[in-house]
Amino acid sequence: MLRLNRRQFLASAASFATLPVGASLASSDPIDLNAQVADLQLLPNGYGKTSIWGFEGMTPGPEIRLGQGQRVQRRLVNALPDPTSVHWHGIRIDNAMDGVSGLTQAAVPRGETFDYDFIAPDAGTYWYHAHNRSFEQVARGLAGALIVEEADTIDVDREEVLILDDWLLDPDTAQIVSDFAAPHARSHGGRIGNFVTTNGIYNLALNARQNERMRLRIINASNARVFPLRLDGLEGWTVALDGMPLLKPEPVTETIILGPAQRIDLIVDVVASEGEAAHVVHLGQSDAASQVAFEVSSGGAATRRGAPAPLPPNAHQMVDLSKAKAMPLKMEGGAMGGLRSATLDGETKSMAEIVEAGRYWAFNGAADGRDGPAFTKLSQGEHVHLTIANDTAFPHAMHLHGMHFHEVNADGSLGPLRDTTLIERGNSRDIAFVADNPGKWLLHCHMLSHAASGMSTWIDVA
Repeated sequence: MLRLNRRQFLASAASFATLPVGASLASSDPIDLNAQVADLQLLPNGYGKTSIWGFEGMTPGPEIRLGQGQRVQRRLVNALPDPTSVHWHGIRIDNAMDGVSGLTQAAVPRGETFDYDFIAPDAGTYWYHAHNRSFEQVARGLAGALIVEEADTIDVDREEVLILDDWLLDPDTAQIVSDFAAPHARSHGGRIGNFVTTNGIYNLALNARQNERMRLRIINASNARVFPLRLDGLEGWTVALDGMPLLKPEPVTETIILGPAQRIDLIVDVVASEGEAAHVVHLGQSDAASQVAFEVSSGGAATRRGAPAPLPPNAHQMVDLSKAKAMPLKMEGGAMGGLRSATLDGETKSMAEIVEAGRYWAFNGAADGRDGPAFTKLSQGEHVHLTIANDTAFPHAMHLHGMHFHEVNADGSLGPLRDTTLIERGNSRDIAFVADNPGKWLLHCHMLSHAASGMSTWIDVA
């Protein structure tokens, strides 16, 4: 992997359209969102160009930015070799617009179009990505940021959207390694790349001013990589997770762990001195690298500001654990797992038979993936307490479509709202939510190779 160790990056770092759409539902022409093949200089100069799949031929795709409560209208135009669809990750959306091929819509064939039209009810940091063969199409570059701005002005000097990703590339050809269905990725930790980027750029460097206050919207768009991050030369506060504001900003004092599909909003002050560099640091297993470097100049504020105010909350119905329906979800399988058999196509089959069918994981003893819902049908407005047990040798990032949930703390209190929760191997996580959005909603691991090989199910809200 092309990386700098901590000593190298600290030594070298200092040397280094969107159209707002009104909320009116009057008919208007959607903006085209072209999914197409393009050749980009992804690797550093000296390597060849890489053939990617990108929205508008870009990776990441064009940023979509609008105000809270405004309308998103995009016409997906598929110029790819394969069918595709678009999922609007984290948006509480009408089920028909959720973009899950095979569940909420048919995949859009090559040369065809599909119109997405919905209101964005919650301010926050979201993203959009392909949701047909997503283990391949997201790995090829089909993802972009969806930013929904608060009605109130936030007290920052500027903001940066930082989309973290990794790529599995052949350095001899500069092309994406095409073994997307590799058994190792499916049965182990997922497809992990050997080349890490921010906004499609390796070793991204930006300018900053001393004492400048920035809002960093960080999105993990990788297929499977968990990003441990630390701040260097920046003092920060977490103000939102997965788009949803915290009740009060929390000082960043420890390593930030960002699983696949998770987002974090930070407000940071630049505390590095003029002529130095501040960093968002990516902590690897054996080294540390600058994920993003900020070259610091003068011209900022003369003094620091105090702690930031909380972001305005997004309205949502509070869950009541005392009347919540308890539902278990046990995750099993994978390499070094204890799964010996599971149901597939309605029959109990051995692990060898499941593997032969391309499945490696099971939810509640079933390796059927999306063939049926994991639970009985829920009534709209029903309160749910879901206990997810990770009885595997790998972490999993579980994502629920269509609704946000609270992570439940050990003392029974409700933690922050999220749409994706990272569960380490051998651990369990309790989440609770109100099933207030009718439709069929996918529940799956966002290690996308896992989702394709058994770790997908759905809930049905009447």
